[in-house]
Amino acid sequence: MQPLHNVYLSLGSNMGNRFEHLQNAVNALFEEVGSIVKISSVYETPAMGFEGDPFLNCAVWLQTDMKPSKVLKSILDIEKKMGRKRNVSKTYTSRPIDIDIIFIDGEILQTEKLIVPHPEMQNRKFVLQPLAEINPELIHPISNKKIIKLLAETADKSLLQKQSKWLSSPMKFYNISQYNYIAIEGNIGAGKTSLATKIANDFNAKLILERFKDNPFLPKFYEDAARYAFPLEMSFLADRYQQLVDDITQFDLFKESVIADYDVNKSLIFASITLPEEEYALYKKLFQVMHKDVPKPDRYIYLYQNTERLLENIKKRGRKYEQSIEAAYLQKLNTGYLEFIKNQHSENIKIIDISEMDFLKNRGDYLRILEEIVS
Repeated sequence: MQPLHNVYLSLGSNMGNRFEHLQNAVNALFEEVGSIVKISSVYETPAMGFEGDPFLNCAVWLQTDMKPSKVLKSILDIEKKMGRKRNVSKTYTSRPIDIDIIFIDGEILQTEKLIVPHPEMQNRKFVLQPLAEINPELIHPISNKKIIKLLAETADKSLLQKQSKWLSSPMKFYNISQYNYIAIEGNIGAGKTSLATKIANDFNAKLILERFKDNPFLPKFYEDAARYAFPLEMSFLADRYQQLVDDITQFDLFKESVIADYDVNKSLIFASITLPEEEYALYKKLFQVMHKDVPKPDRYIYLYQNTERLLENIKKRGRKYEQSIEAAYLQKLNTGYLEFIKNQHSENIKIIDISEMDFLKNRGDYLRILEEIVS
């Protein structure tokens, strides 16, 4: 996954239904750029640099994995869709929406199309005050001054009128926090870790990832399955049990939900395929004893991915010991998962077919998956 960038934007509108334009812009930013961390209050401010109706302004803090050039392109597309016509002469005019990039992390960028930090921000109270509201500790990477200091020092003495009406975060329509514990499951290479990580980042959830990299038997299993299947499954069972019991039962005051990239029943599904009958019978007895103590997810998501895509994903991520995995093994695992799901009789289980999706590259696909999870 690409690293997340903190992007700070200034939004303004002085044409038509100004508040509605701001809300539509916030919604579009969420849909096309990234998750919304904070939205400031809305302030009415006089037009600056030209004669025009007063603006409604706000600041938005979002997180995205997009590169700065792509963030800019997406913003320009949003402005264009909302009726913004950029003036070739570069003089100030009234506009239904104006979205300026103020900061991207602590970067200093200067290209033909983008300058960050915004070169005029310290001279604009309608930028500084909303920014100071959402993150007063922000530091200007050139002057090394905090936003609150820049606000105190600015020569702009415009009067800002704080509005009583607040913009709404589109994040609320994806109410992940209604579930205390969500398990994201799927076949090898389905993308469950990537999805769980992305959701946890966006919704301030506690993330639990399977510690497969620490299992010394896994590479050996792919070389000699018959010899190493039992110690592999036993070590995974012990580790999954300990991790889930420890991490889920420890209440975290600063997180709203728990998102895991596996469910403990994965152990039984894999063991039923990898172990001979006698070993599986012994394994199942031990699993049933331990299973009683493990918290159960109140939302279980199975990501279905066709075998061809699974093999492509496995090849792309390049783990040497996985390259010998065959299609037949993946098909058996999928059958095992579907058989398990069929026997659960629970409304909290959902299968999502992601065979034609790419939720890492296409934000629309990611949002469709979120809709499926909470619906």
